[in-house]
Amino acid sequence: MADWATISSLATAGGTLALAIATFVSVRSANRAARVAERSLQLGMRPLLSGSRLIDPDIKIGWADDHRAVVRGGRASIEIADDRIYLAMSLRNAGSGVAVLQAWAIDLPETIEQQSPLDDLDRFRNQSRDLFISANDVGFWQAAIRDPDDPMYAGVRSAIQSRRSFLIDVLYTNDEGDQRAITRFVVVAPEGESSQWLCSVGRHTYLDRPNPR
Repeated sequence: MADWATISSLATAGGTLALAIATFVSVRSANRAARVAERSLQLGMRPLLSGSRLIDPDIKIGWADDHRAVVRGGRASIEIADDRIYLAMSLRNAGSGVAVLQAWAIDLPETIEQQSPLDDLDRFRNQSRDLFISANDVGFWQAAIRDPDDPMYAGVRSAIQSRRSFLIDVLYTNDEGDQRAITRFVVVAPEGESSQWLCSVGRHTYLDRPNPR
């Protein structure tokens, strides 16, 4: 004779197991969909700085002490005026989100092996003004070293006067302060005396997510 109590218990257990499996699959699918949606959102907000193109328009830049400069497409403006060092670069945001420039550092290595690590954040100095570059648009970075007693001053001035290449690292985020990234630019003095140095990307790294290399 069939044990209907046992059969009923087994049927209930089977139904509960099936419901648990369906719930697990549903939650897992929902989590995967949420991760995909989050990644899509991040991609839509991610900036990516590069040097501008040589055919991009000139940009007029001013500093708080009334110094003025014009930086041409694909170039950096490097000047010493009244014993003050003025630095600017024409940049392009190749990403899909607004780039907010947060901080900068200068590296003066003698060889490639002597380059400072990109993620050494203690080297960086905060920007003194808000600089934004819209997605797929051209903008600029600027800074100044005005105090001859500044630890960075002597080395940078010597590099400029000797027309020696050096590195400028720019730390930036999206417009919500997320997705921190650093792009390292190489500035190279052209032939002849000119404040318009050539500017190009040397390295790029993310601080809050795996890097592409």
